[in-house]
Amino acid sequence: MESMTTKTIHIDEDIYKRLFKVAKQLQTELKHSVSVDEAIKIMMDDFGRKNKISDLAGTWDISEEEVETIKQSIKDGWRRWKTSV
Repeated sequence: MESMTTKTIHIDEDIYKRLFKVAKQLQTELKHSVSVDEAIKIMMDDFGRKNKISDLAGTWDISEEEVETIKQSIKDGWRRWKTSV
C-alpha cells in the first residue's frame, strides 16, 4: 500500500465546489465511493490521455470532395514552397 503524504493547498471556493461535484459524478459513474484525492488522480490521468493527437484518428467525418480539396491545397502549398526556396 502506498504511504500518503498530507499537503495543504489553497484553492478558490469555486474550484473546491467543482472538485467535489466531479468526485460525486465519478462516484456515480464508477459505482463506488470516490475521494477527492482519487478524483484529482483520475482527472490528471485523463488529462494526459485526452491530449494525444492520435485520439482524433478516425473521428473526422469528411466527404471525398473535401479530401480532394485538402490534397490539392497541400500540393499547391508544396509547389509554392519549392519555387520560393
